[in-house]
Amino acid sequence: MKKVITYGTFDLLHYGHINLLQRAKALGDYLIVAVSSDEFNRQKGKGCYFSYEERKRMVEALRCVDLVIPEESWDQKISDVREFRVDTFVMGDDWKGKFDFLKDYCEVVYLPRTPEISTTKIKQDISKS
Repeated sequence: MKKVITYGTFDLLHYGHINLLQRAKALGDYLIVAVSSDEFNRQKGKGCYFSYEERKRMVEALRCVDLVIPEESWDQKISDVREFRVDTFVMGDDWKGKFDFLKDYCEVVYLPRTPEISTTKIKQDISKS
């Protein structure tokens, strides 16, 4: 079984997230999604509309997702890849090159984002109205 992992906040879940997760799942048989915890988001200076538990439940409800785990720190990626025996690490291409250090442990793939949508854009559009 080929395992794939990806990471993200997944606040205000939208079709761009779905596209990315479906393309990630297509790269293997089992998709693990690490959803940023509330505490980790605070460390990053990010605010979320939905709590970790709510975001986790939404991501778990997607057919393409097999397992959701918490993302607690930037440093956990190597241990996650080892613990879950991950074959492929996937991120959006706006992170291109940032996770190449994982190539010693698994394949690293950067997928194109859905260009016309993002959580940041949604938040900006809402604040204008």
